Amino acid sequence: MATFFQSDASSKPRSARLRAQPRGAFACSSRVESLAERLSQTARLRRFTPFAPFAQLSHLTRLTPLSLALVSALVHAQTSNANSDASTTTGSTLAPVFVTANPLGDSDLISPATSVGGDDLTLRAANSLGETLNGLPGVSTTTYGPMVGRPIIRGMDGDRIRLLQNGVAAYDASSLSYDHAVPQDPLSIERVEIVRGPAALLYGGNAIGGVVNTIDNRIPREPIQGVTGAIDASYGGANDARAGAAQVEAGNGQFAFHVDAFDRDTSNQRIPGYAHSAAQRAADGGADEPYGSIPNSDGRWHGGAVGTSYTWADGYAGISYNGFQSDYGSVAEDDVRLRMHQDHVAVASEIRNLSGPFSQLKFDFGYTDYEHREIDNGEVGTTFRNHGYEARLEARHKKIGPLEGAIGVQVSQNTFSALGDEALVPTTQTTNIALFGLEEWQVTQRLKLSAGARLEHVKLDPTPNGNERFANAQGRDFNAGSVSAGALYQLAPAWSLAGNVAYTERAPTFYELYANGPHDATGQYLIGNPDAQKEKAVSTDLSLRFERGPNKASAGVFYSRFRNYLTEYNTGRLVDDDDEVVPAGTDDALNEAVYRGVRAEFYGVELDGKWRVFAKGAHRVDVAFTADYTHARNVDTGEALPRIAPLRATLAADYGYGPFGARAELVHAWAQHRVPEDDLPTGGYTTLGLILTYKFRVGPTNWLAYVRGDNLTNQDVRYASSVVRDIAPEGGRSVMVGLRSTF
Repeated sequence: MATFFQSDASSKPRSARLRAQPRGAFACSSRVESLAERLSQTARLRRFTPFAPFAQLSHLTRLTPLSLALVSALVHAQTSNANSDASTTTGSTLAPVFVTANPLGDSDLISPATSVGGDDLTLRAANSLGETLNGLPGVSTTTYGPMVGRPIIRGMDGDRIRLLQNGVAAYDASSLSYDHAVPQDPLSIERVEIVRGPAALLYGGNAIGGVVNTIDNRIPREPIQGVTGAIDASYGGANDARAGAAQVEAGNGQFAFHVDAFDRDTSNQRIPGYAHSAAQRAADGGADEPYGSIPNSDGRWHGGAVGTSYTWADGYAGISYNGFQSDYGSVAEDDVRLRMHQDHVAVASEIRNLSGPFSQLKFDFGYTDYEHREIDNGEVGTTFRNHGYEARLEARHKKIGPLEGAIGVQVSQNTFSALGDEALVPTTQTTNIALFGLEEWQVTQRLKLSAGARLEHVKLDPTPNGNERFANAQGRDFNAGSVSAGALYQLAPAWSLAGNVAYTERAPTFYELYANGPHDATGQYLIGNPDAQKEKAVSTDLSLRFERGPNKASAGVFYSRFRNYLTEYNTGRLVDDDDEVVPAGTDDALNEAVYRGVRAEFYGVELDGKWRVFAKGAHRVDVAFTADYTHARNVDTGEALPRIAPLRATLAADYGYGPFGARAELVHAWAQHRVPEDDLPTGGYTTLGLILTYKFRVGPTNWLAYVRGDNLTNQDVRYASSVVRDIAPEGGRSVMVGLRSTF
């Protein structure tokens, strides 16, 4: 279940604030009681790949769950005298929890924001980031097999959703194509913060749909005294996923160090029946189709990180390196494998309690070197590369009359190239410089207002590199501006009303401008629009919220109208890899598609609630309900936009008794018949999930054991948001067992 994430911006120590909050059987980060529990969240940090100064640790990338447990046990045996309780931290003014939705760290968020962490994130972790977050209010996922999934927010995906690591970009190729994985393992994340709608504009025009910010502790932001660590191991699921991780953190109260590693290995995904849907089998003319499993859906990835920081009473400064490697199959092409490698270096610092006009400065920098190769029958077909940096500086100013606020600057530059058989875009350098600001005014005890703005300059420089298809590609410059306003009104002690409105501009991306080549992952020959103009949207949302003790609820509606929504439009022609027209029935024929701007609108509703229905002694029962619906259409033609999730509803019951916990979850998704003319509809489904947990201690170590059953009704589940839904459904009935320990 989603929760509104809250943060205290006062000088009260973070560990004390966390201890003051209530704890449930499935605690998320907003309920963590102590730093020890927060460390249990980071139990999933586990990636490490060879890096010159740390090459001697590269063997960690090959650790299995068992060997990871042994490594951690050895470390624990040598440090068992170290106190792992939160009291080991020093300093009285620890950094407040970062809130993506509001750089001011305000506990009363106007924007619709969700945070997932702690046990809640552990128990919902899947093989991809998109699947891990799927089902949260307004969030669905792209899928291209079990290893690949990128979050969709309110029906928007690709370059309209910004994926961040600790507030800055970690470049990849996931927004370009649905078969490109996000190079993050969900178990390597401490917390995920999701911002939906207009409030995301502080992160740029390509956050027009929202922001997903994954947060880790690879640069320790707080003092660490002694040695602490965590291990995590799990097995099972519909693809026999074997995953393991280990993390160790150490410090002397000023200098802090972090090392983590992870490994995940999966087999082909098991499914309840045919891989191809009934409609697809009919269109295939009765050809033999895979049954019981999806061919070439296996994969492996591994990695890890090292980081260090220097902390003091009023801030920290540090640096980290993390690496990621993967090898997974394409479910659409039996002979194609994707081998990915990413290196990411981050620098971060925060200084608080400053004199002068600014009370706090926060700096984040990330440099990424990404590459993946598509291997066809053992030979490299296409190589995708993306490397660049992003830097972000936020300055919180002291009160100016009734106003509290922050201003900032963001600079980024990255170079993307695609070389080989599927070189559908030229090598393109994109440079972005932006200024942004946010101000809040507590008008009365009940009413709070906010206003934000962002101005950015985007420059794209293409290079043909000898490819004749891109010989005429010209550079483009865009100035994009965005503004937003919001209000939060306290109707009663437990009731509040929040609203936001924004005008947002997004510059077209390199592939929307310059694409000119075959794209086998979607079965298209894509042609960009070199004259494309900025995408402009007016968005608004309104939500009614209730919170009293353990009972929380929110009901919200949203509406977005685009003036120049850039989307792919099929021309109706079938072409070959050289964009030459071919007759119907030709092998490997592609649908020709062009990017063009249309008027579009998105609107929908999001419901989220949790109620304590029984509490007696140590027994507790909570009931939760989540539902969302998105309607998206081309205003000019009335045609539905593609890959929109249908109406979905989730009903769950949580039971807690001392160290024991249980959760039953029933999910129903209705059929999706509102699809473009050339798409096939998807059927509805009802799935049942069950989680059993047990927490215990062995000496100074804390343990969490769990069993998770997914799709126990063994339904044929095909997400309407998946481009391969008719050839690769989601997994069938599965059971996963896991064990996590912190010391």
